[in-house]
Formats: sequence, structure tokens, C-alpha cells
Amino acid sequence: MIVIDKIMLSDDIVESQFVCNLSKCKGGCCEDGDAGAPLLDEELDEVHQAYEIVKPWMKKEGIDEVEKNGMYRYDKAFGWVTPTINGEICAYGFHDEKGIIKCAFEAAYNEKKIKWKKPISCHLYPIKRSKSRYSDQELLNYEPREDMCSPACSLGKELKVPVYKFLKEPLVRAYGEDFYEVLDQVAQNYFDKQSKEEENS
Repeated sequence: MIVIDKIMLSDDIVESQFVCNLSKCKGGCCEDGDAGAPLLDEELDEVHQAYEIVKPWMKKEGIDEVEKNGMYRYDKAFGWVTPTINGEICAYGFHDEKGIIKCAFEAAYNEKKIKWKKPISCHLYPIKRSKSRYSDQELLNYEPREDMCSPACSLGKELKVPVYKFLKEPLVRAYGEDFYEVLDQVAQNYFDKQSKEEENS
């Protein structure tokens, strides 16, 4: 376990490799789950402000769901989450010409229509955040889906990209540059130790 300030990270975030392989998974994390994407309280306003702007990218079924049941809903297990279409794809998801699920928020962000990229829970995936039951610490765990994410795990190993490096942008977005620099130093110490052990074996 790695501890930086009040953030506890599983060792897998440094030790494992991961690079999203959208050509294989087709963005399946946007429709495979028990609820929509978790939203922080402060992200609810972002959804409100962005909704009319992102509508052109959304599926008709997604717009219908939002306008019938709201831009987000409260789930007993996960807190605030995005709505889904028939319990499957996120209401803000759409398929591109290659059949890959993309995010309407991110599409609008990439075209500089909005300044908020997407929910941080989506941006950080396959890292999942949770609160400790026993303290004010936050827990970060590496939790790829076994089948759906296997191509990403394989690609990460092939390219030798640790999880934390692949997710540098969202980690910095969530916790800041200083946090990431400390994490990177912890990782480098781990890699140096591992290299020395291999040399001595």
C-alpha cells in the first residue's frame, strides 16, 4: 500500500501495466456496470451547465432519459450517478463511426465547447476511488474488468506503461502535480529495487 498525505493507493497502480485499447473493448466501461458513472457533488453543477451544449452529441434515447428522469440520479450504493439507457449505456454516451462508445462531455471538451472534460470517475478508470470506513483517508484501487480490460492489460505490458503513468492526466487533475511527483518518485524507487533484485537473482 502506498500512502501520500491522506490518499492510500494499492500497489497495483505502480506495479501493473495498462493502456486502453478502444479498438478491442469499444469503450465498454461506459455501459458495463451496476449504475451510471459516479459524480462528485461539485460535478452536478458541471453537468447542469454543460447539458444543453453536449446534447448534439447524445443519442436520442439518452436525451429522452435525461429529460424524463433528470440529468443525474441518486443511487444508494454509489451516490450521485449519471443516468443510463435501460440500465446499460450511460445516457451521455454515443457510438462513433467505428462503433466505439464515446462521451458527449469529452467530445464537447475536445472541441473547446466546455471546460469540464468528463466525470473524474470515468477519467480515472480503471482506478476506483472510495472513502475509508475508519478514517478520513481516500482509497484508490486498480480494478480493471477481467474480460473487457484484458486487451488493455496486454497492451500495457507490451508497451511497458504502468497504470499510474497511463493515468497521469486524471491523477494530476484530481490530486495535483505535487501528488503525482511524489507518486512518480515512489514508483521509481520500486522499479530501481526491482531491477537490482533481478540483477542479483
